[in-house]
Amino acid sequence: MSGMTAKGEKRLMLFTGRAHPELAASVAQELGVEIVPTSAYDFANGEIFVRFEESVRGSDAFVMQSHTAPLNQWIMEQLIMVDALKRASAKRITVVMPFYGYARQDKKHRGREPISARLMADLFKTAGADRLIVVDLHTAQIQGFFDGPVDHLFALPVLAQHVGARLDHSRLTVVSPDAGRVRVAERWTDTLNAPLAIIHKRRDPRVANQVKVHEVVGSVEGRLCVLVDDMIDTGGTITKAADALFENGAAEVVVVATHGVFSDPAVDRLKNSRISEVVVTDTLPISPERRFDKLTVLPIAPLIARAIREVFHDGSVTSLFGGEA
Repeated sequence: MSGMTAKGEKRLMLFTGRAHPELAASVAQELGVEIVPTSAYDFANGEIFVRFEESVRGSDAFVMQSHTAPLNQWIMEQLIMVDALKRASAKRITVVMPFYGYARQDKKHRGREPISARLMADLFKTAGADRLIVVDLHTAQIQGFFDGPVDHLFALPVLAQHVGARLDHSRLTVVSPDAGRVRVAERWTDTLNAPLAIIHKRRDPRVANQVKVHEVVGSVEGRLCVLVDDMIDTGGTITKAADALFENGAAEVVVVATHGVFSDPAVDRLKNSRISEVVVTDTLPISPERRFDKLTVLPIAPLIARAIREVFHDGSVTSLFGGEA
């Protein structure tokens, strides 16, 4: 039988969808449990079928899925898994989404737009989720969209340890690629004890994924710039930000992000840029053809496993980030 038991015969069971099995396997290894055997397949018309191969009654169930392309398929699979667990009498269902799909649609920019990040939270609640574990949400307020506990994990300690060990601290400047990322960048400045610069950009609201004007606020002349973001999708924002830094006299640019989405043409853009290193975690699967010489992928499984263990033992997830236990 899979799982870990605690006092009162609580039983931890770990489940995974098909989006990122390598990450789930790493988390299982960290926890010292087996992933619960699951049958999952697609019908001819694209409908998904899921069945667990052993009893889940009374278990503390953790259902992992990273929302990678084809994103809607994997979200639906995770919802169906949650529904199956609820109907099979799992005691508590925690949805683990290292990357939360639709997180960028967290507010209405103009009329007649959806707030899809809220809809996502409602869908998982309706399916039967009691709790969410997420890594580096696009904006922190998404935690409030879910009616229940949300454990918001930060990859900063993992990423900053790598950057801090490799780079000369006396020359570092942390750079936020836009005004919206300043709060995240400030946490980096505290961790690395480095000054902050901000790239002020003006968008064209009618064109998706395109940016118009870049101004650097703060001095980057001769500095080693650490450009920090929550995700790299098409790479447009980050490569244009790097260009602006070089135009303002930066000596070197290293890019650090939690989620490597890498939709086309991100890899070409990053490969052909003057950026010297791109550091991400493996919250999302990165296929061999999307890997390139400048890319460093750091493991997120130890952090997720520690959070799962704290939740299972009714401990404190906040304590993982130096907060009050």
